[in-house]
Amino acid sequence: MIPFNSFKKHNELYKKQILDSIENVFDSQWYVLGKEVENFEASYSKSTGVKNTIGVASGLDALIIALKAIGIKGGDEIIVPSNTYIATWLAISAVGAKIIPVEPDPKTYNINPRSIEKAISEKTKVIMPVHLYGQPCDMDAIMNIAKKHNLFVVEDNAQSQLGTWNGKYTGSFGDINATSFYPTKNLGAIGEAGAVTTNIKSYKDFVKTFRNYGSNEKYVNIIKGVNSRIDELHAGILNVKLKYLKEFTEERKKIAARYNSNLENLKEIDLPYVSPEADHVYHLFVIKTSKREELANFLLKNDIQTGIHYPIPPHLQKAYSDLGYKKGDFPIAESMSKTCLSLPLYPGLTFEEVDTVCDQIKKFFE
Repeated sequence: MIPFNSFKKHNELYKKQILDSIENVFDSQWYVLGKEVENFEASYSKSTGVKNTIGVASGLDALIIALKAIGIKGGDEIIVPSNTYIATWLAISAVGAKIIPVEPDPKTYNINPRSIEKAISEKTKVIMPVHLYGQPCDMDAIMNIAKKHNLFVVEDNAQSQLGTWNGKYTGSFGDINATSFYPTKNLGAIGEAGAVTTNIKSYKDFVKTFRNYGSNEKYVNIIKGVNSRIDELHAGILNVKLKYLKEFTEERKKIAARYNSNLENLKEIDLPYVSPEADHVYHLFVIKTSKREELANFLLKNDIQTGIHYPIPPHLQKAYSDLGYKKGDFPIAESMSKTCLSLPLYPGLTFEEVDTVCDQIKKFFE
């Protein structure tokens, strides 16, 4: 069986280092907001070209806290992709703001800057681009629109760690940004973790206080905060794994290139398009085909697992039935939900296995 995802190579490579890190934290008797967190926040900032990183409990918490930091409240409108994981929408709901979905560019799958401007109203406060599947959004266009209309930009960078647009890292463009270290992310913990990134000191200060019950000093609470702190164990693990992120990112790109070279002449599928200005980090390798279900079932019967990202767009989820959207309201997002198929891609996937996947795809379309 070729799994859709595997941690085997990761675990074999740095198992001892991670176990040593866990033992060090255990022996330190300091388990929350200590040296491991400080070291990881500094290292992640340096690696991704941003001044400040603040570790929190999850990617969703990072998005929510980022919106809190810039003062978003009920009635404010936030422009967000119609095609994204639901967490992006849930963060907006959590702060009481209004979701304004915008369709993606069908080539890049990312939010279309031309559509953003059409969605702006007097109540618009934020543009929230999502660097979907590891492909950076057109951040030059998005930042120009935000500047023109005096809007905040909050990047959802959960899938694009080390991705760049015109040489600048994603997660460093916006006023304040969020990322996730869920285990399957390009940089993943072994549980839940996330971070907020920003170049603005006042936002950094707010997030550090807010994540810790609204406190900077024990038993002294200056704002109504939450408990959303990355723990020392996960920070230590991420400190180990961060050292390998560039190496593993390059491996992801080589695997993607192998897929592209093997499948480029297959007319029945659409391969990922990469913008010339973007450095795609291939969190996922997503193809499109009108025979998605049939192909996925065929591959599974031939011992190849695949994934679907995502089978139901947010506007058609039962959770958002209160918004009143119906089928046909966002046709590009809906089309993607019916045609996108994610192929296996992870560090440790061999070229031989990639070739096997490609051979089976070709066989299906014969």
